[in-house]
Amino acid sequence: MFAFAAPRPRRKPSLTPMIDVVFLLLVFFMLASRFGQDMALPLVAGTGAEAWEGAPRLVTLSDTGLALNGALVVLEDLAAALEPLMPDRAAPIVIQPMGGADLAALTALFDTLRAAGLSTLVLVEGER
Repeated sequence: MFAFAAPRPRRKPSLTPMIDVVFLLLVFFMLASRFGQDMALPLVAGTGAEAWEGAPRLVTLSDTGLALNGALVVLEDLAAALEPLMPDRAAPIVIQPMGGADLAALTALFDTLRAAGLSTLVLVEGER
């Protein structure tokens, strides 16, 4: 008959190489991802010394909604409501966020006005 050697005790697998791979993947994905740059608003700082022409165009953004010169207006109708007040399409529109306005609503307002071809927007500080 055959004589076999005594069975060796099984070794437990080492976790060190797996931990090294996990940390390398973690470092790779941290360097390859972009944090905090989901979207950027292209804003140009001005001096505010330009002369005002035409009727007032104050868009107030608050937690209750939008108001154009104090009258409530829906975001989709804002561009049409601004048309009679504009001497030309390059005339500035003053946007004033009030206490409960959030950044998502302000971004949606910017996007809507820029999509309508109204790109001269003046952002002023509102109430807190």
